[in-house]
Amino acid sequence: MNFLKSCVASAALSIALAGGAMAENTLRVAYDADPVSLDPYEQLSGGTLQLNHMAFDPLVRWTQDLQFEARLAESWEQIDETTMRFKLREGVKFHSGNEMTAKDFAWTFDRVKESPDFKGIFAPFTALEVVDDYTIDLKTAEPFPLVLHTATYIFPMDSAFYSGTTEDGKDKGEIVKHGDSFASRNISGTGPFIVTEREQGVKVTFERFDGYWDTESEGNVDEIVLTPIKEDPTRVAALLSGDVDFIAPVPPTDLKRLEDAEGVNLITMPGTRIITFQMNQERVEAFKDPKVRQAIDHAVNNAGIVDRIMRGFGTVGAQASPEGYLGHIASLEPRFDVEKGKQLMAEAGYADGFSITMMAPNNRYVNDDKIAQAVASMLSQIGITVDLQTLPKAQYWPEFDERSADMMMIGWHADTEDSANFHQFLTACPDAETGNGQYNSGNYCNEDADALMDQANTETDQAKRGELLQQLEQILYDEAAFIPLHWQNLAWGAKEGMNADEIVNALNFPYFGDLKISE
Repeated sequence: MNFLKSCVASAALSIALAGGAMAENTLRVAYDADPVSLDPYEQLSGGTLQLNHMAFDPLVRWTQDLQFEARLAESWEQIDETTMRFKLREGVKFHSGNEMTAKDFAWTFDRVKESPDFKGIFAPFTALEVVDDYTIDLKTAEPFPLVLHTATYIFPMDSAFYSGTTEDGKDKGEIVKHGDSFASRNISGTGPFIVTEREQGVKVTFERFDGYWDTESEGNVDEIVLTPIKEDPTRVAALLSGDVDFIAPVPPTDLKRLEDAEGVNLITMPGTRIITFQMNQERVEAFKDPKVRQAIDHAVNNAGIVDRIMRGFGTVGAQASPEGYLGHIASLEPRFDVEKGKQLMAEAGYADGFSITMMAPNNRYVNDDKIAQAVASMLSQIGITVDLQTLPKAQYWPEFDERSADMMMIGWHADTEDSANFHQFLTACPDAETGNGQYNSGNYCNEDADALMDQANTETDQAKRGELLQQLEQILYDEAAFIPLHWQNLAWGAKEGMNADEIVNALNFPYFGDLKISE
């Protein structure tokens, strides 16, 4: 059964917002971009995970105070030092009408282990064993302190729905990055909403799933119309005019405006997503020299970017791990010092500078294009000439995967809420087999750093684990493995009476299924 009516993306924004007859409780959402695919495991990104929490359900999920909450798992217990047993809910239905059982988790686990983006997260796991129809065991090779953290990524797929072949003989379960696959166009999850219409780049429509298992949820949203609005002023204007009910993100330039507006609520929260630039050592010989990388770090005015571009709505960063994470080192500070940057360039033999290309998205992170322009200008002060190109998110990620520029922007929130996650994906030695370094476009590699990560991921003593992760963070800082800019704060705007503050969280995956709109 196919719940998606595929449409060509050609309608204008006004048409998307106008729509037709609305359901009784329709939520009109405007994000800066829509999901690039309906496949829950094609791309490890915020947009994908936001979609997953609408159309799928995880084993467990995070609460606002970063505790674990049971979802498709009713309970769990540690059987031995390498086995966690989960008791599954009974009577849960997929959108297709198929019943969810342990076999769907086993099928999904096998698929995830093959996903280029997600398999790195699951590298410590050796198996998902079916005990009976409603019991599964997650097994790791060694003691692993992040089993529940990782379980938040397990969104069971409808194995019967995604098995078999299409009319043209293609595997329905195939993962195709940035391609046209069955899973990228069709969806059957256990989540609160069914995708009923999708016009890529224009609109996605969700309807409440009548057979949703969570009957205790007070959520009363019948329909969601998600409209991507790339331009910040247009997105804010749509909320203020009443054309939409909920927007994200709110740009720093409009925080005060929404705070003062009648009939609108501004919701803010400290964020842990680090915004960075990576320097590709395979494309640029100079980037292999730590002194050049340090020079670039000295040239970038992190505090100035937060102050002037982010209007103070961010936290200046000098490392990946934010305060509160085990790997955070309080003494690390940004190194902005242009003269020192020039000195380091001369010491490395590049006193006359060189030219590079740079790419960044222009609708993925708050003010991403403006930040990239500022960094490009700052690098000119140490003799580096930058050819900058910014692209919409849907076009940027394929270019990022191809490592198409010498410096590329990447933001990362550790959805495991753990320091090791930053290194595993952003700075670990790239390894297609394990998935480590999947988003390491700089091709940085330090085997000692990787060894510290591996050791930390089998250390269950929190104090010892913190020491290992701080040693790792210090190596990355000393070698200027990447250019950290700031941790991006979060801001949402919502119409009064939406009660959106109750369903947002630091991970930026609003739980719309639980949203209770006031009468």
